[in-house]
Amino acid sequence: MPDKPVKVLIVDDDAFLSGIYATKLELEGFQVATARDGEEGLKAAMREKPDLILLDVLMPKLDGFEVLKRLKADADTKPIPVIMLTNLGQKEDIEKGLQDGAVDYLIKAHFVPAEAVDKIKKVLNMT
Repeated sequence: MPDKPVKVLIVDDDAFLSGIYATKLELEGFQVATARDGEEGLKAAMREKPDLILLDVLMPKLDGFEVLKRLKADADTKPIPVIMLTNLGQKEDIEKGLQDGAVDYLIKAHFVPAEAVDKIKKVLNMT
């Protein structure tokens, strides 16, 4: 692990799922911040400057695609890798997320938190 804890921001309106991911990441030594909707997620990204963002797609106020576009349009948040975390498994949705700047796309039903942690470590070159 690096000298300072790696910070992950989880933006998801599902408090239960968000909690499961946060617990798993904390057990792995990550520092975790959470946000419950797209607007809160954008503010948290600006404030927290996380090393990586796990971003849900279907959320109130702003959906994940819009949040991703705004993150990538801002010089401060553009370099932060974003992994989309969603139940939308359509090929078009996955392609849209990746085209808009996400580094990966996890479908909630297909991944358990441990696999998500592995993906995060891979994206951050921690493996």
